[in-house]
Amino acid sequence: MNGKQQKWGYLIVLSLIWGSSFILMKKALIGLTPIQLGALRVIITGIFLLIIGYRSIKRIRRAQWKWVLLSSLLGTFFPAFLYAYAVKGIDSSIASILNSITPFNALWIGATFFSFNFKKSQLLGIFIGLLGTVTLILQGANMNPDQNYWYALLPIISSFGYAFNVNIIKKYLQDIDALAITTGNFVLIIIPALLVLAYTGFFSSFELTSETKPALVYIFVLAIVGTGFAKILFNKLIQISSPIFSTSVTYLIPIVAVMWGVVDGEELSFLQLLAGIVILFGVYLVNKKK
Repeated sequence: MNGKQQKWGYLIVLSLIWGSSFILMKKALIGLTPIQLGALRVIITGIFLLIIGYRSIKRIRRAQWKWVLLSSLLGTFFPAFLYAYAVKGIDSSIASILNSITPFNALWIGATFFSFNFKKSQLLGIFIGLLGTVTLILQGANMNPDQNYWYALLPIISSFGYAFNVNIIKKYLQDIDALAITTGNFVLIIIPALLVLAYTGFFSSFELTSETKPALVYIFVLAIVGTGFAKILFNKLIQISSPIFSTSVTYLIPIVAVMWGVVDGEELSFLQLLAGIVILFGVYLVNKKK
């Protein structure tokens, strides 16, 4: 598999995994609070990564740990909680759609703070993708008028963290193995997540019930596949492509998330399908060579 095929392969696999993560969060929140969901997601992923990748963190040099810490906070820790609260307040598919502002943020943040260049076709592709995203948001809001769209600010805030994260990895952690970066991320945030979980009273009050049992199953799948495995793939994708291309996965995620929403009983209109095609065209332009 050549480099181009590998990039697109990672992009498609990540879109399927992360597009499914939103419905997993929605189901897990039936038996858990948002803050418990966020903390458990970090803790379970951290344990999984320590088991498979502990030795890899030796490859991280002392001077690089500050960037690993910043990457872990902006790209993992805070978004884990922000998205848990967002999915509690608005439709899971809408939360995934709002994440699509990430490529636009990655572009201007990369150009402003990290001196990265971009092509005109990439800028055009981002705006076309945003057009499709806005269409999906407006259509979703029209079909779900009773939801509190103040929660929509949480995925937007997370998108800034994701944008800084991909640029940090591309500029300062490019020479480190993707497994080492991911494991290093979670080594630094697993203890804070444990403290947060303890603060919620989880260890003293949690009981296994008909609601919490399936919630734990969902959170384990979300943590190991949707966070641990996916983060390794994503960090590798950043290294073999550009910050803009790697974050264009957020344009594909809503398509998968909306499909899961349909399976879960949500409606899907023709306009949403058309918007999905527009998003795919935007992703094509982002990676189109001159």
